[in-house]
Amino acid sequence: MHHDALIVGGSFAGLSAAMQLARARRKVCVVDTGAPRNRFAAASHGFFGQDGVPPLKMIADAREKLLAYPSVEFVEAAVVDAGAEEAGGFTVSLSNGERRSAGKLLLAYGVQDGLPEISGIGERWGSSVLHCPYCHGYEFSERQLGVLYHHGAQPPDHALLIAEWGPTTLFLNGGEGPDAEARAKLQARGVIIEPGRIAGLEGEGQELTGVRIGDGRLVPIEALYVAPRTRPASPLAERLGCAFDDGPLGKVLRVDAMKMTTVSGVYGAGDLAMMFSNATMASADGLMAGVSMHRSMVFDA
Repeated sequence: MHHDALIVGGSFAGLSAAMQLARARRKVCVVDTGAPRNRFAAASHGFFGQDGVPPLKMIADAREKLLAYPSVEFVEAAVVDAGAEEAGGFTVSLSNGERRSAGKLLLAYGVQDGLPEISGIGERWGSSVLHCPYCHGYEFSERQLGVLYHHGAQPPDHALLIAEWGPTTLFLNGGEGPDAEARAKLQARGVIIEPGRIAGLEGEGQELTGVRIGDGRLVPIEALYVAPRTRPASPLAERLGCAFDDGPLGKVLRVDAMKMTTVSGVYGAGDLAMMFSNATMASADGLMAGVSMHRSMVFDA
């Protein structure tokens, strides 16, 4: 079955790209596994006109609107392999045993978050263990906040930023801390530096009441900000030969201003292709990719 475009990933970036192609009356197939990165969050904040709406509902509503276009098909599966065809375009193999072909590919399958190996972090991810103050900071305003310091991956300035929302403790977790100049800035802003190694997080269910230090002390906080290392959610880009760049938290798919990767006909959008992102930026990135793919179909044919 041949499509003008096949989109790998049906979240904010992939669906936004598909909408542009659908409205251009192109035949589009979206392949998705149903596990978006922000599925752990109860609500998405800051998205135009959708503040406070659960991200899974936003995706479901967008998918329903997209499927109203007759040229769109949605397949619940994973793309397990893909390769270029001699005559042009690409053939992909799906986890359900199907094979599809398309003139253009968009890689919008996102990234996975590698959380620190600290007891209590995983079950609170997206609820009281957070990554973005603009997404979730307002809900924890003026409460006791914490920032887990990642040497070499996160500047101490991040704790200065978090302090905008409430009194903040920077947890070094037994590691090397910021230099004297950075410490002076933190202390001037009222940020407390806790050097001890963390034994675990405590609280009822997904709530957080404090960080237990290895020496037995409990530091009361209600939200902990972390910057997890990320990895691509699929090896597909590497199999296609696409280049990556090193980002502050993980590899980032290399794309040009038109969202084209280093492989002709393969585009990238969303968290996979952005060093810093949120739902709004991922959606905008997908929109640009969809428009670029369509223009390529018209002008490069």
